[in-house]
Amino acid sequence: MGHATDDSANAVHSVGATSSAAVNAAALDGTVAGVVKAVDSSVVEISASSGSGKATGSGVIITANGQVITNNHVIAGAQQITVTYATGKTATAQVVGTDAKKDLALIKIQGASNLPAATLGDSSSVAIGDQVVAIGSPEGLSNTVTSGIVSALNREVTVPVETGQDQNSQGFGNGGSQGGGDQWPFSFNGNQYNGDTGSSTTTYKALQTDASLNPGNSGGALINMSGQIIGINSAMYSDSSSGGSSSSSAGSVGLGFAIPINTVKADLATLQAGGTN
Repeated sequence: MGHATDDSANAVHSVGATSSAAVNAAALDGTVAGVVKAVDSSVVEISASSGSGKATGSGVIITANGQVITNNHVIAGAQQITVTYATGKTATAQVVGTDAKKDLALIKIQGASNLPAATLGDSSSVAIGDQVVAIGSPEGLSNTVTSGIVSALNREVTVPVETGQDQNSQGFGNGGSQGGGDQWPFSFNGNQYNGDTGSSTTTYKALQTDASLNPGNSGGALINMSGQIIGINSAMYSDSSSGGSSSSSAGSVGLGFAIPINTVKADLATLQAGGTN
């Protein structure tokens, strides 16, 4: 994958870390606007294409040399991956590692350097009622910002292990793709949402938020008011009718889920080593 040899370029910034390529912490002032100023440039739109279609999702830059964390279902089966920065500039990327059981993937932006790497927080310190900000690319609308609170902790969310491309559920369920399609299916408490998860599934504990998440937010950032990433947005319930409804008719009802960032951090070494769990 052409990894950089500069250790600082490969460094993942966790709480307390500093770097010239880290987010603009000086912008943080306790407001949503401050969080956006600090973190927005660390979130990218991801377009993943294959012979069966195109998936649109989001990702979070975690190293200065272009490592980006996202959901596995955004990029699974992709033959070509393009990222779009907050500035509108585009670049190509390649898959480094995947973990379908956790719905996580790591991609690498080709030729990248000195990018604004997000600071990864500590999801074990998150409390119900904490204010959060979500940044992603719903319906292909790059770097859209919404806000809300953490509604619950440790929700057991079940999602398909099969690739989104194979299921025709593309990038948070076909968000931003050329045609209509189902939302990315998931289940919790024994109930199915956005369709059928199928027979091959995986379950993870998630943060629940009422911040508005829509098709295309998959892989995007859930951020605390200190500008730290506390989760990777991964599933949402859409109050749209089933069967042939377009993604544009699907709207958030304030029931979204994010993979806790501590789960991501625990998986990073495996992903960076090219793991394909």
